[in-house]
Amino acid sequence: MANPCDLLECYLVGGAVRDALLDESASDRDWVVIGASPEEMTKRGFRPVGKDFPVFLHPVSGEEYALARRERKTGPGYTGFATDSGSDVTLEEDLSRRDLTMNAMAQDAKGNLVDPFGGAQDLYDGILRHVSDAFIEDPLRVLRVARFAARYRRRGFLVASETLDLMREIGTSGELTSLVPERIWQETCRALGEPDPSEFFRVLQRCEALVHIFPEVAALEDVPQSAEHHPEGDAFVHTLMVLDAATQISPDAKVRFAALVHDLGKARTPPEEWPRHIKHEHRGVTVVNQLCDRLRVPTDYRDLAVLVTREHLLMHRLVELRPETVLKLLNRLDGFRRPERIALFSTACRADATGRGDGAIGDYPSGQLLGDYLNATNRIDLSDLADSALDGNARKKVVEQRRIDAITAVRQGNRKSR
Repeated sequence: MANPCDLLECYLVGGAVRDALLDESASDRDWVVIGASPEEMTKRGFRPVGKDFPVFLHPVSGEEYALARRERKTGPGYTGFATDSGSDVTLEEDLSRRDLTMNAMAQDAKGNLVDPFGGAQDLYDGILRHVSDAFIEDPLRVLRVARFAARYRRRGFLVASETLDLMREIGTSGELTSLVPERIWQETCRALGEPDPSEFFRVLQRCEALVHIFPEVAALEDVPQSAEHHPEGDAFVHTLMVLDAATQISPDAKVRFAALVHDLGKARTPPEEWPRHIKHEHRGVTVVNQLCDRLRVPTDYRDLAVLVTREHLLMHRLVELRPETVLKLLNRLDGFRRPERIALFSTACRADATGRGDGAIGDYPSGQLLGDYLNATNRIDLSDLADSALDGNARKKVVEQRRIDAITAVRQGNRKSR
């Protein structure tokens, strides 16, 4: 079988080229084809998949091959573009429409680098820089740049000041309001999986986009907290420290999201009550639900975030709680039907306990204790109830009492071992 790419002018582009220069493995490889038509691609066996512009899947490798294109802004938002994929579009024109110089490089069939905008030098210098002033035409790029900042912060990368200026211009233009919830959440979820997700929110703050995209998080800025418990500063500083802690102790994006939103209720505390935040956990549940509704956050992310928001203060005091209160907490966490949720909840609460002061990751006794309580209640013998004449309510009371007894035994054992 002949190679479908024979006689086609094909270039490897985007992330695969960037990652190779960074000595990182690329998750996928994208190609751009110069001078070809959709009919020619189909004739060679490529399968069309692009809806808005011609993209094709290689018949053997399954990799994406897109016809080179130029774009013209025709309306608001990231979808307001007219696309031209004519055979006269050059490689440089195609690369010029990309967001950052590090993503605007190509490699030919012989492995030669094509770098018309200095992407390789910016990679070497650790700079996230826009390709051209056309950057401001796509508001989604604000989130993409912030996400790349979260990915490469540990490499020392910084957003170029002139790029931050353009991101700020996008924010003040009102273009960010055109972003649909699904795309905001998609970029946020990907950012939460990066090595330093807190940098995503710091960059959005620096370019004044945070208040437009995450007003609930931005509202925490300059909200004071008790210096005794929060020497690190205001609620926004604490929130990003908690996110940093969650990142260190868990790769799970659900835990990191819960860490991000757990204290949103502090922004609803009446100023006359500052620096105390009585019942902020209850106020926070409303705010978290509003945020999740607005961004259409998946249910599993929302559920954990609501639980951590509502119960984190109680969790920190677990060692003090009466057995009856512990059982109520386990029931609210749905721990008996969904025991896997307990570890995620405990991890997010541990991040909150860590994200203050110097941020050092220490022990979190409540996490181990909650697991011990759950294990003890799951070990109780209920076999005698199978043939019992007790009705449903009576059986429920027996189960509850035995669980309370099991929790009491763990509590007493811990006190003796001290």
